[in-house]
Amino acid sequence: MPVLVPPVQTALWAVGQQVAARALGGRRRPGRLSAAAAVTCIGVGAATAATAVRRFTGAGTTYEPWEPERASVLVTDGPNAFTRNPMYLGLTLVLVGNGLLTGRPATCLAAAGLVTTLTPQIRREEAALAGIFGPEWTAYSGRVRRWL
Repeated sequence: MPVLVPPVQTALWAVGQQVAARALGGRRRPGRLSAAAAVTCIGVGAATAATAVRRFTGAGTTYEPWEPERASVLVTDGPNAFTRNPMYLGLTLVLVGNGLLTGRPATCLAAAGLVTTLTPQIRREEAALAGIFGPEWTAYSGRVRRWL
């Protein structure tokens, strides 16, 4: 089954946010609190995802979602110590921030859409990791939540 890579999914949902903002009466300038929350979400999201990519690269394993079977190391530290999917969590936070920047907070619901479309990919990855790492994966997934 071809994988629509998560950054592409995120970009498509972001376009949907812009379309929804227009349908709701156009983009509005967000208030100071919304703008600060947006910048925080985008910054934390991008930092979380980038840190996770660096951890995977440093461990010498793949972070590419289209071939989870190539995983050679189970990364459980860094952002992976508090979420099993730091890259996806990061993308979701960026999408929330983008929604807040539209000035139409309802567009943040696109983040729920992203989570929904990522779930089949996450299940595929988790099945591959369970097959590769067995009891190590079981212990890790038992102590660290999928999202938060």
